[in-house]
Amino acid sequence: MLVAALALMIPVLTGCDGAQPTASPSTPTSPTLATSPLLRSPAPRTDDSPAAQATRLARSMSLQELVGQLVMAPLPTGYDPANLKDEIEQDHVGSVLVTGDWNGGAAAVGTATKALQGYAGDGPKLITATDQEGGMVQHLQGPGFDPIPSGVQQGARSVDDLRAAAATWGGQLAAAGINVNLAPVVDTVAVNRASNAPIGALDRDFGLDAQGNGAHAQAFVNGMRDAGVSSAIKHYPGLGGVTGNTDFTADGITDATTTLQSPSLGAFSTALEAHPAMVMMSLATYTAVDPHHPAAFSSTLIDGHLRGDQGFQGVVISDSLSAAAVSGIPQDQLGVSLIEAGGDLACISAPSVVRPVLDGLNAKAATDPGFAAKVTRSAIRVLALKYQMHLAGAPAARP
Repeated sequence: MLVAALALMIPVLTGCDGAQPTASPSTPTSPTLATSPLLRSPAPRTDDSPAAQATRLARSMSLQELVGQLVMAPLPTGYDPANLKDEIEQDHVGSVLVTGDWNGGAAAVGTATKALQGYAGDGPKLITATDQEGGMVQHLQGPGFDPIPSGVQQGARSVDDLRAAAATWGGQLAAAGINVNLAPVVDTVAVNRASNAPIGALDRDFGLDAQGNGAHAQAFVNGMRDAGVSSAIKHYPGLGGVTGNTDFTADGITDATTTLQSPSLGAFSTALEAHPAMVMMSLATYTAVDPHHPAAFSSTLIDGHLRGDQGFQGVVISDSLSAAAVSGIPQDQLGVSLIEAGGDLACISAPSVVRPVLDGLNAKAATDPGFAAKVTRSAIRVLALKYQMHLAGAPAARP
């Protein structure tokens, strides 16, 4: 009951959060990318890796289909899945975020995810994600979903115990048709906990030092994987040093102390050893690393450090592009900025923002070959993950 009461008091406490629904129209189709520079040389016939299969599939897809793979649209509580039908069928949106206070239990969630997957037709199936961290951030509740303790309470367990518990929670998600959990939080709180609004004040972190947080994040990721659910570690490179909550305010979300050598980044390095499917980028700005861009729009952090120095080649997802932290950026440029920086998946928690993001990506890709190549590269990463998760069909015919 406490969790439900807190959820009513705090409407969104999550990495990629929910909002009031609005309907979205569709956009026209576009030509295929058979001549894209990234796709001119097919993978060797003997290569059946997920990346090779994804590359072959991408060669057969239109530019608009590739753009759709880069968008995660929200399904808030009470929102009829049919409202996403056109976005999935016509705009080719490839991921959905089940968000808000779903308290009707696993059966209700399963009905919704089954309907959503039906709209995907014969193409790649949907990534169906939610925020199921525990404590104040547990979007799916009711029969079939155990209450999950807060991150700090999870941090008090042994890593073996946490892995076993995460496997149980993951099994409940999988039974309801959820295949990605946007968790765990890997942030290390470096300031007074009460002043750290997005993490410490809500006990969303594991409450340990960077080494302990990283080890517990590994256990959480591995436990989810044991149940067939993929994970997104967040919020890279860490929200433990800010005061404002990026979901609700544009103030207090500048971190002037974190550098690429900060111990807090070690927690993410450790968590990456568990091979999470995704890394979620923070919307804070880290002035000692890139003073000009929030992390989700920073090529220094994504292409330079996360992919280059850390070697992560999986899917990079944004924190919610509906958040107040990026409200000063034109909505049609939000997805563009993410892809330009090397990110892959635009997580959106307000239905009204989906259309501008799609339109912005399609317009930029249609007129800028260099950006179209980045769209293709990102779509291949998303499709490769879908092959890993058995969400994509047989690979496209080999040339």
